[in-house]
Amino acid sequence: MFTMLADLEQAGITVFERGWLSSNNILIQGSGGPSALVDSGYVSHAEQTLNLVRSALNGRPLDLLLNTHLHSDHCGGNSLLQSSYPDLCTLIPPGLASAVSEWDPVALTFEPTGQSCTPFSFEELLLPGSTLQLGSLHWQVHAAQGHDPHSVILFQPQYRILISADALWENGFGVVFPELEGLEAFQDVANTLDTIEQLAPLTVIPGHGSIFQDLPTALSKARSRLAGFIENPDKHKRHALKVLLKFKLLEWQQIHRSALAQWCQRTPYITRLASDGNPTPLSVEDFSAFLVPLLKELERSGALRLEEDFVFNS
Repeated sequence: MFTMLADLEQAGITVFERGWLSSNNILIQGSGGPSALVDSGYVSHAEQTLNLVRSALNGRPLDLLLNTHLHSDHCGGNSLLQSSYPDLCTLIPPGLASAVSEWDPVALTFEPTGQSCTPFSFEELLLPGSTLQLGSLHWQVHAAQGHDPHSVILFQPQYRILISADALWENGFGVVFPELEGLEAFQDVANTLDTIEQLAPLTVIPGHGSIFQDLPTALSKARSRLAGFIENPDKHKRHALKVLLKFKLLEWQQIHRSALAQWCQRTPYITRLASDGNPTPLSVEDFSAFLVPLLKELERSGALRLEEDFVFNS
């Protein structure tokens, strides 16, 4: 889906709104500067990402590929884009650069979350506090800790456009993954929301969902959601479990309940959250019982459909 608002068109921006398995992709073009793609979606959509980019570039090369952070749904198309554009320069935030260089899928959280990403390389770092030219305009790079400790957001001051990644959506923000690892990060989320408020963008392009322009309402919703998680961290953990299940179901589309329980048992993020500090490993039967209320909650919300022994995405 191509989305254009007047200020985005003037800034040379095309947004591919991708849904929830893949992040939105932001293509930036303009005379006098390099073409750039911000975030490349999930690996299962890599071919589609490449086709969208090729169509929009209409024969022109893609010069730069930027990742706001290195979750699988934001960098899964990197490898195919790199092989398709041999002169492509890829920029990533510095925090996990060594993990990419050595290709450590555990440190990159791909294996712990049960997700996939084809190995890719990078040439330069996307450093907070720096400014870089994308298309004909200059963009500021700001740190955006919280959802991911190494994430960045991009701000174009002339048109006051913010690429907010998963730091702010129209109705919330991404799961605060450091909290799932026992690290305090809710304050980082609050600090990032304050940074966004100070930047005062007119247009926000989130990592997932539609472009929006009502910043005060989005910030109010995000802060309210954050306050609820701070008050009840278990609520955040349960939310994270449902997000991880839904993400994988988007990839599979359907799965037998027993296979889902087996996947949960071998997925570290799921086992950590499900065990809740209990040192005794959970069996597949334990997970089958554990999943029942979560799946029913997701069914009531319309996120999936249960039919006999199968779980279907909806």
